[in-house]
Amino acid sequence: MSRPSSTGPSANKPCSKQPPPQPQHAPSPAAPPAAATISAAGPGSSAVPAAAAVVSGPGGGGGAGPVSPQHHELTSLFECPVCFDYVLPPILQCQAGHLVCNQCRQKLSCCPTCRGALTPSIRNLAMEKVASAVLFPCKYATTGCSLTLHHTEKPEHEDICEYRPYSCPCPGASCKWQGSLEAVMSHLMHAHKSITTLQGEDIVFLATDINLPGAVDWVMMQSCFGHHFMLVLEKQEKYEGHQQFFAIVLLIGTRKQAENFAYRLELNGNRRRLTWEATPRSIHDGVSAAIMNSDCLVFDTAIAHLFADNGNLGINVTISTCCP
Repeated sequence: MSRPSSTGPSANKPCSKQPPPQPQHAPSPAAPPAAATISAAGPGSSAVPAAAAVVSGPGGGGGAGPVSPQHHELTSLFECPVCFDYVLPPILQCQAGHLVCNQCRQKLSCCPTCRGALTPSIRNLAMEKVASAVLFPCKYATTGCSLTLHHTEKPEHEDICEYRPYSCPCPGASCKWQGSLEAVMSHLMHAHKSITTLQGEDIVFLATDINLPGAVDWVMMQSCFGHHFMLVLEKQEKYEGHQQFFAIVLLIGTRKQAENFAYRLELNGNRRRLTWEATPRSIHDGVSAAIMNSDCLVFDTAIAHLFADNGNLGINVTISTCCP
C-alpha cells in the first residue's frame, strides 16, 4: 500500500506563493497516515452598536441582554461624528462643546461639527462622569457580540473579542486579508492555492530543505472531524546566533471550538522520539504569541538533523477529540 504524499521544489518566499506540490509515493507495510512534503517559504467597519445599559457606578462589570430605547438614546450622546464609535474618557470638547473621539481628534485641525478650533484642549468632566455610569456595547455587536461593558473594560475586550474580524492565518505579513471566520477557508483556497491539504486525523508533515538559511516557514492544512487545521513549522533566530524550529497546530475556528481538540506532534527516527502534545490554538491567537512563549514544539538545528533525512524533516501529526 502506498503512502499518499505531495512535494514541491523549495522556495524562500511567502507561503502564498509556494510552487504547486507534485505527487510522490513511498511504500508502507501498514495503513499509513497521509503525508505531505512541504517546501520552504520565507517570512512573510464597525458600526454604532444598538444599545447600552446603565450601571450604578464605575466597575459595574459587563453584561448581555436587551436594553431600553432610553439607554440607546443616552449612549448616542457619546457617538463620534467622524468614526461613529464612542467617545470615551478622557473626553475632550471643542470651544462650543462638541465631542470627538481621541483617535479622530489627532487627525483633525478643526471641529467636524462646527468647524471651530479644537485647541486649547477642554476636558468635559460631566460627560466623563456619565460615561462611568454607562455600559457600552462592544463595537463588534453588529457581528454577534452581545456584551456591554464599562468603558475601562471595553478596549481590552475588543482586542480579544471572538467576533472581531479574522486575519489571514498564513505566517508572515505579506497577506493583509481580513474577514469572517466562515470566509477564511475560501480565502486560503483562492489566495493561497499552493498550500497542501490532507484528509485524516493522522498524517505526516514533511518539510523539505530545512537547511535553507534565514527565517523560513512551512505550512499545510489538515482536515478531520469536520474541521480544518493549519500546521505551521517556522525556522527563525529567536535569540541571536541560535536558530530554532517552532511547530504548532492552529484550528480554523474559535477558541471555544479549539478546546474540543488535542494534537500531538512527533519526531521519530534513528531510535529516537520527540513528542509534543497540546490543545490547538485558534487562528484568532495566531502563531507569534505561541513562539514568543515557546508554547509549541521547539527544537534547535542540532535536534532537527538527528531526525532529518537528506535535509527533509518528517513530523507525525495526530488530531484527536477531547472527552466532554
